[in-house]
Amino acid sequence: MHELLLTPGNVGRVADRLSHLRGAAMKLGQMVSMDAGDVLPPELSQIMARLRENADSMPPKQLEAVLAAEWGQGWRKNFSYFNPRPLAAASIGQVHRGTTRDGRDLAIKVQYPGVRESIDADVDNVATLLRVSGLLPQHLDIAPLLEEAKAQLHEEADYQREAQQLSAYAALLEGDDDYIVPGLHSDLTTRNVLAMDFVPGRGIESLETEPQEVRDAMMQRLISLVLRELFDFGLMQTDPNFANYRVSEDGERLVLLDFGAAREVPPHVSANYRNLLLAGLAQDRDAIATAAIDAGFLSRNAAEAHRESLNTIICVIVAELSKPGKFDFGDRSFVKTVREEGMTIAQDRASWHLPPSEILFVQRKISGTALLAARLKARVDVRGMAEAKLAATSA
Repeated sequence: MHELLLTPGNVGRVADRLSHLRGAAMKLGQMVSMDAGDVLPPELSQIMARLRENADSMPPKQLEAVLAAEWGQGWRKNFSYFNPRPLAAASIGQVHRGTTRDGRDLAIKVQYPGVRESIDADVDNVATLLRVSGLLPQHLDIAPLLEEAKAQLHEEADYQREAQQLSAYAALLEGDDDYIVPGLHSDLTTRNVLAMDFVPGRGIESLETEPQEVRDAMMQRLISLVLRELFDFGLMQTDPNFANYRVSEDGERLVLLDFGAAREVPPHVSANYRNLLLAGLAQDRDAIATAAIDAGFLSRNAAEAHRESLNTIICVIVAELSKPGKFDFGDRSFVKTVREEGMTIAQDRASWHLPPSEILFVQRKISGTALLAARLKARVDVRGMAEAKLAATSA
């Protein structure tokens, strides 16, 4: 089988190896598993999904040492309650709940020791693992993407930077009752500890059992937010991990978490997506192909060499988005055709092409949002929302 084809054994071995790592290596594994989306066959998606599960937490002694280093040896005197058992443990840190003596109910993110120092080596190790596994062709130059991944992970490992992004994002949503961004507590925030309001709620996946209209309303909020990030804010939280979204206790608002991956959206990226959307809404297949090439999603050579497959993909997507009424994310019947035609292009070694990193991070958010909508089987008038946003933000 061609080295670009993903076999269950091949992906399984890589997923198993990555699932035993922590820090940047596991973070990259989560990114790969999320980005794969509908490209991977269902059985392989299930294998890779293991990487999105919680990591092992820090031993209590290690946690105590980290907090003493950040807050001083007598840090406990400032708390009336601190739960040493984490609420969640992820790739580069874990979250604890605590109450200060002055009555603040907090969620406190604590970074694992050594994460920052191991980022560069972790990224290189994962790249090597992907190479030797055969998941990546030997000729593909991924060096620029690796450097960008290292830069982003260093940013995510700086909780003071995340605090700034959290505050900036909260300011953008100030007064909007559809969303909750936890308040920052800067007096307890350091480079390795981030202190925020504890916001009660439940995982967004819990909406799977809710009535259709509830699922639809929450996904409409999230899709609206993505459009605002792309065309209004110029700032996007680019990690669409499902754990970063929760539903408020009253079930009416979307709680937003984890701003370590918040990044600026350059104007030219917004412009590229605007052109792509306008072409799609106009059902102009040639303009869609041109916009996709201009944005960097695929090379001109690949588009010309595989015009038939590209046209099939475009026709299928246009047909789906042009259906009257709400778009049914739960109907995945078209995915098989897109996957098959995409694999036809991917089997051509000369067609492999890495989009610019700023496009990759934005597209990761868009793809992850679509995956969540599919998980919830939501129905949303995406076309109407896109048309309204483009009209409202036209030059």
